[in-house]
Amino acid sequence: MRGRPWVGAVLVLGVQLPALWLTAAVEVYTSKEVVAVNGTNQRLKCTFSSSSPVSQQLSVTWNFQPEDLSSHEPVFYYLKEPYQPPAGRFKERVTWDGDIGRKDVSIIIWNLQPTDNGTFTCQVTNWPDVYGTIGEVRLRVVQKVNFSEIHFLAVAIGSASVLMIIVVTVVIICRQRRKKVQEKRIEGADTEL
Repeated sequence: MRGRPWVGAVLVLGVQLPALWLTAAVEVYTSKEVVAVNGTNQRLKCTFSSSSPVSQQLSVTWNFQPEDLSSHEPVFYYLKEPYQPPAGRFKERVTWDGDIGRKDVSIIIWNLQPTDNGTFTCQVTNWPDVYGTIGEVRLRVVQKVNFSEIHFLAVAIGSASVLMIIVVTVVIICRQRRKKVQEKRIEGADTEL
């Protein structure tokens, strides 16, 4: 009989420990997809939450995988201070734009090129929270801005406004001409009498 309470305690603890382990992880949040114009700069936003306060051992790792699924490339690293990659396509093209106190670990990529199309990953570890989600942002670099719904709406409203002004102007001109014609008829009728 004495063994059963111990077995029960082990079972209860065995069920609770994984639940506690999952809640002690770092959660990373990013946009799913970002579209940017060729030659511009783009901020890749990444924020996190942690069950532990921000520690001195907090590290941030940004990596990149091109669309052709070739090997991952380092983009940026942070440990007490930002470190840019010493080589590769992002050398001297990445700037830290985060604020650790606000749990923001964002970066800016400068002078985007079509070869930058791919997936950027943002990973945060905050001792003792070393496990958690990895944020992924798919970047699409386009040659020019697409004609969005807002642009379409602006053109439609502008066109309708111009059309209304033209219609009102034509109506006013027609009424004035008709009035002049009637006045001339009345003058002609008065002179005949």
